[in-house]
Amino acid sequence: MSRKLSTIAFAFVLGIFALSAFQNKTVHSQTLKTNPTVKNSDTLTIAAVGDIMLGSTSINDTFLPPNDGVDMLKGVTPILSAADIAFGNLEGPMLEGGKTSKCSPKSTRCFAFRVPTRYGKYLKDAGFDVLSLANNHAADFGDFGLESTRNTLDELGIKHAGSDKFGLATVIIESKGKKIAFIGFATNAITPNITDLEFAKKLVTEAGKKADIVIVSFHGGAEGPTAQNVPQRNEVFAGQSRGNLPLFSKTVIDAGADLVLGHGPHVLRGMEIYKDRLVVYSMGNFATYGMFRLENETALTTIFEIKLALNGKFVSGKIHGGKQPGKGGPVLDNSGDAVRKVRELSTADFPLSAPKINDDGTFTPQMQSSK
Repeated sequence: MSRKLSTIAFAFVLGIFALSAFQNKTVHSQTLKTNPTVKNSDTLTIAAVGDIMLGSTSINDTFLPPNDGVDMLKGVTPILSAADIAFGNLEGPMLEGGKTSKCSPKSTRCFAFRVPTRYGKYLKDAGFDVLSLANNHAADFGDFGLESTRNTLDELGIKHAGSDKFGLATVIIESKGKKIAFIGFATNAITPNITDLEFAKKLVTEAGKKADIVIVSFHGGAEGPTAQNVPQRNEVFAGQSRGNLPLFSKTVIDAGADLVLGHGPHVLRGMEIYKDRLVVYSMGNFATYGMFRLENETALTTIFEIKLALNGKFVSGKIHGGKQPGKGGPVLDNSGDAVRKVRELSTADFPLSAPKINDDGTFTPQMQSSK
């Protein structure tokens, strides 16, 4: 082959290579354009869990966990600590001493909780940033217990919401340059009550003026294995109104809430999406040692890892399933039982608005959600 022909052949091959590279670059560019990904810097990750009661001395020390609870949360700490904000419901006051009107002196099975104040460090070490005190056990030891709980959390730098109706109903925490407000609701006279929808709207509206994202937590609904489904009506348990939870959730979202997190039934419940905002109706028991009945449905536990856009819109999430064996304490579980349970309940109760829940626990909005 002549030198001129060699040069022409080389140029031809080079041209083919350049054209191929250009086509690949064009296809790749189009793929990125039609399938955008959300960067972590563009989202806020919330790790949320249900009821926490690490052990109680209200009766005797037999209701305290082995090794004084030091190891109880270690298995779930990596997930909680990795989130931008970790949230849970602290169901029981943290105090030493004090008296309760709920239990007789000789009671051997009274549901009044008294968590040692030293256990607060375990919550801090696990990564918790904010806790709800809006529930039916936070005041088991009256004002003294509530004040001790607040002081214990304040000293540890853990924020808290919902321990009264007004000044302590809402707390604001900062993350990724945004202000995130948490408001705690329950079904008693001390906390903001989920049955008072006008007051709920007022609290959410006021929080929205001070924060970029508003997260509502509620303790409501009936309790136990027969209360896994969410009815479209007011629930009553033990003679007490426990709220119309779908109505409450939609009301606070209409008022400006960006995420609604439920707890109280001691079992998992379904999820739905309303106006691009996620509602988790019950996150179940999380770390409840010694004084709860833990079997089958009540033993299932989860960490809901939820990603929000910085405008509050729900982006995606993951259910980290677990169980509480024996007397309690969360253990991560790969059986898929918790994921299947949340998916089953979500599709049954909210067929048109449930998120799409995959076998690995990841969940995303459906193509359409209720408006």
